[in-house]
Amino acid sequence: MAENKIFAGPRVRRIRNGLSLTQTAMAEALGISPSYLNLIERNQRPLTVQLLLKLASVYKVDLDELQGETGGSLTQLREVFADPLLSAELPGEQELIEVAEAAPNAAGGVVKLYRAYREQAARLRDLADLLAGQGHMEALSGTRLPMDEVRETFEGRPNYFAGIEAAAEAFHEALSPGDDLIGALKAWLKKEHGLVVRSLPVHAMPNLRRRFDRHSMRLFVSERLSPYDQLREIAMEAVSIACHEAITAELGSLRLSTAEARRIARFELARYGAHALMMPYAAFLAAAQRAKYDLDVLRARFQVSFEQAANRLTMLQRPGAQGLPFFLMEIDNAGHRLRRAGASGFPQAKFGGGCPKLNIHAAFSVPGQLLVDRVEMPDGAAFLTIARTLEGPQAAFHERVRRTALLLGCEASFADETVYGSVLLPAVEIGAGCRLCERQGCLARAEPPVTRPLGLDEMATGLSVFDFQ
Repeated sequence: MAENKIFAGPRVRRIRNGLSLTQTAMAEALGISPSYLNLIERNQRPLTVQLLLKLASVYKVDLDELQGETGGSLTQLREVFADPLLSAELPGEQELIEVAEAAPNAAGGVVKLYRAYREQAARLRDLADLLAGQGHMEALSGTRLPMDEVRETFEGRPNYFAGIEAAAEAFHEALSPGDDLIGALKAWLKKEHGLVVRSLPVHAMPNLRRRFDRHSMRLFVSERLSPYDQLREIAMEAVSIACHEAITAELGSLRLSTAEARRIARFELARYGAHALMMPYAAFLAAAQRAKYDLDVLRARFQVSFEQAANRLTMLQRPGAQGLPFFLMEIDNAGHRLRRAGASGFPQAKFGGGCPKLNIHAAFSVPGQLLVDRVEMPDGAAFLTIARTLEGPQAAFHERVRRTALLLGCEASFADETVYGSVLLPAVEIGAGCRLCERQGCLARAEPPVTRPLGLDEMATGLSVFDFQ
C-alpha cells in the first residue's frame, strides 16, 4: 500500500525550535540524517506515516497539529488581502498558505496591523464627518470602489433629475396605460422593439432578477420577485430604451471618474426613471398632498410597494411643485447601509443615521409593522422618522428570507403636514452615531466617542461600558 505523505516542514521547524533542539539532535532522535530533516523542514521531502508516528512517540506531538489546516490564520489573512488596497497584490492564495504555515507569528502581526489600520481609518472618517458638520472642512474619503463613488455622488445631491422626469412623463402620456401599466409596457416593447417579456421560474434563472436575451429578443423576469418588483424591472428596461438620451445627459452631469462607476450610475438612473414612469410626478404629488403623505394610501393608489412609494416621496422636488423634503435610508439586519438619498441630499451632517436608537433597527423585531417616532439630536434638531421592514425576493424553502428595513424621514417642522404627525410621542433622544455622540448615560451606546477620553473610575461606573469624561 502506498504511504500517505504530508508536507509540513514549517510545523516541524516550529516544534524543534520550541524544544530548543538542533537539527542534528532531532534527526538523531527520529533516526534520520540531519540533511534529510533539513529537506523536510524546507518542504522538499514529505513526512511519512512512520515519521509522524515517531514524532508523536518521541516528542508527544499531537498528530492533528501536523496534519491540520492553518485554519484561523489563513482565514484572517484572506480578510486582509480582500481589502481593495491589497486585492490585486496576490495572484492566488498559495502565498497566503505559505505565510500562514511558515511564519504564523508574522501572519498574526500582519492581521493586527491591518485591523489597527481599519480602526484608525474609521476614526478619521468619523472625525472628518464631525468637522464637516461644523463647517470646518469637507468630509474626507479614502480609497473608493466605483460603488462607493456612485453612492457618495447620489447621497450628496438632491434626488431629483429633471430631464428624466420630463422624458418619463412624456413616455407615460404616449403609452396611455390606464390602470394596466405592465400590460401597456409589454405591448410597447413587443410592438416597437420586437421584445417579448417572459417570467421564468427559480430553477431556470436562480441568480438573476432580470435578463435580456439579445438573440431571441426576450426579456426574462424572475418569478421570485413580487408583482411590484416585476413591474419595476420591466419599466427599467423600457425606460432605458425610451428615455436613453435623458439618462445619458443626466449621467454626464454626474462627472464620475471610471467606466464602472458610470455603468452603476446608469442602472440607478434607470431605476429612478422606472419610479417616475410608475408614479407620474403631477398625479403622485397631488395624491400625496391629499393623503397627507400616507404611504399605505399611496402604495394602494398607484399599485406599487411600500419601498417604491417611499422612494418616490424623496423625488418630489420639481421647482414650483415641490413636496415635503423627505430623505430615506435602507439597512440590513446586520446594520450594513445599503443606500441613502434625500430631497436635498442625505442630511449626513445633521441627522447622521447611525444611532442604534432609531426605529429602523427596532423594525426588524416587528416585521411589516410601521414605526413612527419624533427624534431629537443633541443640538435640538428634530426629525419625523417612519420605519418599516421590506421583504426581498421570494426565498426557497431552504433559504433564509432576505429582509431589510427602510427609514423615511423629514424635519419635525413638517410633521403636521403628514398623517403621522398626530400620533407622535415624546421625542427619542438620538445622536449622529456613537463615535460622534456625547450624550451621557446612553443605554444604547456601542462605542466611545472619538471626541472625549474614556472616564475609567475604580470607584464608580456609569450605565454605559463606554463612560467618558
